[in-house]
Amino acid sequence: MDSRTDHRFDSRSAGITVQRALELPGLRGGLPEVLAGGERLDRTVRWVHAGEVPHIASLLKGGELLLTTGYGLGTRPAEQRAFVRTLAERGIAALVIELGPRFDRLPAALVETARTTGLPLVQLHREVAFVTVTEEIHTEIVNGHYALLQQAEEVHRRCTHALLDGGGIPQVLGILADFGDNPVFLETTDGRLLYAAGEGPQGADPLQVWEGLRGPHKDASPPAGSVLVDVPGSGPGAGAVRARLVQLPVRGPLAPVHRIAAERAAGVLAVVLMQARQEEELAARGRGDFLTDLAEGRIAAEDAPAQARVLGFRPAAGPLLPVVMRLGDGISPGGGWAVLARAVAEELTSLGVPVLLGVRPVEGRVPVLLGLRSESERPAVADRVAAALRAGVERAGMQRPGAAPPVVVVGMAGGWAAASAGLAHAAETATAADGLPDRPWYDARRLDIDLLLWRLRDHRDLAAFVERAIGPVREHDRRSRPPLLPTLETYLAHAGRKAETARELHLNRQTLYNRLARIGELLGTDLDDPQTVLALSLALRARRHVP
Repeated sequence: MDSRTDHRFDSRSAGITVQRALELPGLRGGLPEVLAGGERLDRTVRWVHAGEVPHIASLLKGGELLLTTGYGLGTRPAEQRAFVRTLAERGIAALVIELGPRFDRLPAALVETARTTGLPLVQLHREVAFVTVTEEIHTEIVNGHYALLQQAEEVHRRCTHALLDGGGIPQVLGILADFGDNPVFLETTDGRLLYAAGEGPQGADPLQVWEGLRGPHKDASPPAGSVLVDVPGSGPGAGAVRARLVQLPVRGPLAPVHRIAAERAAGVLAVVLMQARQEEELAARGRGDFLTDLAEGRIAAEDAPAQARVLGFRPAAGPLLPVVMRLGDGISPGGGWAVLARAVAEELTSLGVPVLLGVRPVEGRVPVLLGLRSESERPAVADRVAAALRAGVERAGMQRPGAAPPVVVVGMAGGWAAASAGLAHAAETATAADGLPDRPWYDARRLDIDLLLWRLRDHRDLAAFVERAIGPVREHDRRSRPPLLPTLETYLAHAGRKAETARELHLNRQTLYNRLARIGELLGTDLDDPQTVLALSLALRARRHVP
């Protein structure tokens, strides 16, 4: 793009400046004289209009250069002032009046009002062909549009070449930042920063700019003159958005060409992100396959460390902690398992321990193996990894409103052989825990009874046992109120302590005694008998697995 093209085209908007219009042969041949608004000749001319009617302002949209011989201006000063004021209010670029039959010089009221309103006013001392002026200016505007598209296309070409040369998102953003001489950011749709490029004022780091203008205000509108462009992505329905490209005008104003360039770059970024997501999902599935093969005994414990190192997992000499998260049936994969893997991995970086994270979409599981310094770290690390896993699900947009939260099960810490058995145990237990009261995480050892009952779920003897143990109370609850099973469950959970049971159920003691007596009557048993208590506890836990 040569310097002449840059000079004639005002990149701040789609048009040329008033000054440039006056320099074109058509208007220059009319010997133009600027009578008002000389300091505003850098205004953009969006279009040219010629007319002689008094109320011509109503036909204009703003940004026009109006050509007239003055027949519509009126003969009285008040009419002339009103004519100029309405044009200024409409926001036209300039008023150009040809001297001749109507005026041999422009009225003072006209000139004074133009100066007061700041409207550029130009008189032509020679007759010009308005059609020629219109053609010249419109040609310049069209050429300007073409020049703008050429600049944007050059950015697109450079971005494409950067990718072909092995570059990625940072290189694309860097090209865009250099072109606009302003920092550029790639954000998630909820306003989290993914990448930044360019410099802020006085060479400031772009992260400082983002923190000052976007970080704490991600829900607010960006500064005036910013450019926001959605990066398209695959997903349910049309118009899915994967990320957002943001240009902030902190070093200088942004022009329409910068928006067009950003739109071109967004298409390139969509391809990069799609490819990255596919590669990321394949890598996450590969790690999930390794952890599943380890759990199911297809990888020997002595061979596992070498294969884990290839996957980037290099724990110290301490114990390994197996963890499995299972996504419930009401949880949707949303943007994909790659999004979940990346979100969880980012959440887990704060743990400060080696982590091997995989995904198993078929089973709806996320297996994780962590390297501990000592077994005493297990409770604290379990708390943090469970919180990170759940936060990752939320960030990935996979948690549907009202859906059961994911189940996180933590196994025992130990060596590679223990990790193999622990992953298998945790994976099976995570399935057996479905329907239990929600907890941040479950200790796999404490769910062994639930796991045993889950394994017997299809055995008819389990259903018969549940019916014998609590069938009469279940039948009562189907027919009568208040239900008695919640009272029995709470009573057993508190090991028969009536005061604590009454407190949790918000009952007075006599009401509780009456309900317990009714349960004993229905079951024909003594609720203080240890064998009865054991049988009832098992039946209550088993009822989740039988009709």
